[in-house]
Parts: sequence; structure tokens; C-alpha cells
Amino acid sequence: MNENERADGVEEAVAAAFREEWGQVVATLIRVTGDWDLAEECAQDAFTQALDRWRRDGVPRRPGAWLTTTARNRALDVLRREAVGAAKLREVAVLARDGGPFDPHDPDFDNDSGVTDDRLRLLFTCCHPALPIEARVALTLRTLAGLTTPEIARAFLVPEATMAQRLVRAKRKIRNAGIPYRVPPAHLLPERTTGVLGVVYLLFNEGYAATSGADLLRTNLCAEAVRLARVLARLMPDEPEVLGLLALLLLHDARRNTRVDAAGDLVTLEDQDRTAWDRAEADEGAALLETALRRGRPGPYQIQAAIAACHVTAATAEETDWADIAALYGELARHVPSDVVELNRAVAVGMSESPEAGLALVAELEKAGDLAGYHLLPATRADLLRRSGRMAEAAEAYEKALELVENDAERRFLEKRLAECRSA
Repeated sequence: MNENERADGVEEAVAAAFREEWGQVVATLIRVTGDWDLAEECAQDAFTQALDRWRRDGVPRRPGAWLTTTARNRALDVLRREAVGAAKLREVAVLARDGGPFDPHDPDFDNDSGVTDDRLRLLFTCCHPALPIEARVALTLRTLAGLTTPEIARAFLVPEATMAQRLVRAKRKIRNAGIPYRVPPAHLLPERTTGVLGVVYLLFNEGYAATSGADLLRTNLCAEAVRLARVLARLMPDEPEVLGLLALLLLHDARRNTRVDAAGDLVTLEDQDRTAWDRAEADEGAALLETALRRGRPGPYQIQAAIAACHVTAATAEETDWADIAALYGELARHVPSDVVELNRAVAVGMSESPEAGLALVAELEKAGDLAGYHLLPATRADLLRRSGRMAEAAEAYEKALELVENDAERRFLEKRLAECRSA
């Protein structure tokens, strides 16, 4: 292996470690330092050091432990320089008391909360009811998943500067209010459930359809969201919306590997190879949904899981019950009034009734203007126009969508559709 190949291999290893270990490293540092900004800064420094050190020494057997130890040592250096008071000296003592390898994956790793998962504790800390719901979700996506501020801003459809301010205010609130870094006792879990579920849901969404970048899928985020949803289901087995969220994620994840082809290009739901779907995962999701619905307290995640089940249980694309899906989106809109929900309902109406009926609903959303800048609005209009045979108008809509899309795989798909409309 020549030097360039070795360097490329190290860069790939660091990138993989970032995807898999960022949340764990930051969560552990926040627990031991209590300083969110310091934790992120030292974690970033550790990944930067890894590029040089791993080229020289080779990729360590346990990258997560190496990164956490390196970040911990960096935090210790910073705190020593700033240790001018008793409180800071105590923090230094806590960090320095264990001179050996610092491995949060070790089952014997010190944990006084009874919950052996720093990421879960970080999740509940971020989702404290003292924080606005948007701040809870945004802060967790930043610290736990390593999403950038622009990515989170796009997920919320707000300007980047607005999201940056939300993140700053949320960290300040946690620090000034002395919000504890722990999973709360059982009787306090329900008051944080909405925020926690929202975080896990958006985390999965970013993994399932990345807002930007070369790849449509970020499988590590999908896997982490499913893992956290399973932990939550064990913590709150009687909460139907918790079961509904896990069901929803499993039903979607069952299709994940068929969403792109060998070249990394997007494959639409109707063109996916249904024989390649993960039937065990789909069956588990369907069973969880049935259990949740028996509780008699339907909610947004259960309804979305029911929509996903309509797709997964259809033997062919033509057998999909679009009328049922349209009705479920109507019910979802009553629980969660949202233009994005209405856009999805427009698709279902277009498929169950006629493209023109769907286009009428899309026109209402365009007139309202709340989804301006959202590439799926013109993309949906383009698809419905294409299905109705209005190719020239569809081409114009695809061009508008291409001006807004930021994911490369989605861009290639839209360009392909645009070329088809122009040739027709």
C-alpha cells in the first residue's frame, strides 16, 4: 500500500469513527466535565489528532476508546490551565483520578445513575421541559448525532442564524438552570417523552434521507435512532406513542437497503424490489403497531406507522391502498397540523383519486407560501404533472426543484426525471 492509499484509508477510518462514535464521545465528556462547549471542542480536537496519529501509528483496535481518552486528556489540559477556583480544581480531580484508558463502552465503566448509556442520559438532559421543544430537538441533534447547524436548520425549515441562536440559548439555559445530566426517575419520564421522541424521529429522518451531501442514506444515524427507540420502549413499555415510534422506524428501516441502487442513485418506493425488504424487521414493526393501537390512545407516531404499514404490506406497488393512506394523513393533520403533512396527503390524494386532485392541494400549499424553499413542494407538483401527461409543465417544476435540492442522490433523480419529461 502506497502513502496515498494509506492516507485515504486513515481518512475513511476517521470519517467512520465520527459517524459511529461522535455522540458517545461528546456525551461522555459532557458527563465528566459538565461543559457542553468544552466537550464539543475537545471531541473535535480528538478527531483532528486522529488524522495525524493514526497515519503514524495505525488505526487503533478500539477507535472509540482512543478518541474518548484523547478528548478527555485535552479537556483535562484545558481545565488545568483555567483552574483558579475550588470548583475548577474539583473538576480537574474528577478527570484526572483515572490515569488508565478511558473507555465508556466498558461495562464496568463508572456510572452512578443506574443507566449504562451516556447517550441516553444526554438525550433526556437535552429534552428537559425547561427548554422549548424546538431547542430540545435541535440541541440533541447537534450534540448526540453530530449534525451541523445548517443541517438542523434545514430540518426545521428556518435560517441557519436562527438555529445557531437557539443552540446557544439552549446550552446557556442548561448551564444557568443547573439541569442535571441524568435520566429522570420513572414518574418524570412522561413530561419529556414528546421531546425525546421528536429527537429520535428527526435523527432517523436525517439518516433515511440526508438533507445534503453525496449519499442519500446515513446508515449510522438510522441504526442509532432504532437503538435509542428500543431503549425507550424498554423504559416506557406502556406508552403507545413510544411503541408507535419504534414500529414506524422499523417499518421504514425494513426498506432502507432498497432505497438506492448499486450506484447510490435513488430508487422510488414503487420501483423498489419488495422481495429484498427485511421482512423480519417489517413484521416486528407491524406487531409493535398492533400492540400500541390496542392501548386505545392513537397519536402521530402510531398513525405514521400505520401509513408505513400500508406500504410495506402491499405485495405490489399497484396494490397499495392509497385511499386509506390519504385518510390516515387527514387524521395525522388533525394531530399535527403541518404543511409537510398536507403535502404528503396531496400525494396520496393524487394517487388514490387523480393527479389533478392532488395538484389542487399542492396549489393551495404554494399559495400559502410556508413551504417556499422546500424542494419537495415543486418536486411533488412535477411528479403529479408528469403522471397527468403535462410534460412541459412538469419539466418547469423539476427545474424549480433542482434549484432547491441539496442532496446529490436526489439531484440525480430529479435530473433524470427532467430529462424524461423533456424527451417526451
